[in-house]
Amino acid sequence: MQWLAQVSVKRPVFASVLVLSLVVVGVFAYFRLGVDLFPKVDFPIITVTTRQAGAAPEEIETEITDKIERAVNTIAGIEELRSVSTEGVSQVFIQFQLEKSVDVAAQEVRDKVNQVLPDLPQDIDQPVVDKVDPDAAPVLYAALSADRPIRDISEFADKTLRREIESISGVGQVTLAPRSPRPPATWTANPR
Repeated sequence: MQWLAQVSVKRPVFASVLVLSLVVVGVFAYFRLGVDLFPKVDFPIITVTTRQAGAAPEEIETEITDKIERAVNTIAGIEELRSVSTEGVSQVFIQFQLEKSVDVAAQEVRDKVNQVLPDLPQDIDQPVVDKVDPDAAPVLYAALSADRPIRDISEFADKTLRREIESISGVGQVTLAPRSPRPPATWTANPR
């Protein structure tokens, strides 16, 4: 570092050009620096969602959730395993170590779920294995209500409102929640 001081004293023009070039490179690099409110990060978190219409939470836990948990618990690299069993729905959340590829983890979970599938009740919907993606989080929830029968409201939401929202640029998916007395129709829109 002392040689730099000696060169700077002997040749001040060289020192000035060197400092100026470092400043120019720094300014150029600053403007090329990517800044994102939500940087693209692949979280190694996988969810397994299984639905069985009309099943009690206790039945969901013993017949579905526990079996899926036991199957996926043998996968290497699991950091945390959690589950939620509610009426008609089983959700298993598997968090892997950060070093684990989320695509590899999802495939391993799919394989384990397919292995345990014959042991699950016959009347379940196919288990859905998803990667957690913050960019795919719903940005809008809405509920419809009117002085009309639920069937009319649901039909309007499905045939008219859904198409209108799906046609908006940037909307990835519109999902209608199951018909129930409250709320009559609910939809969520996911960005692409």
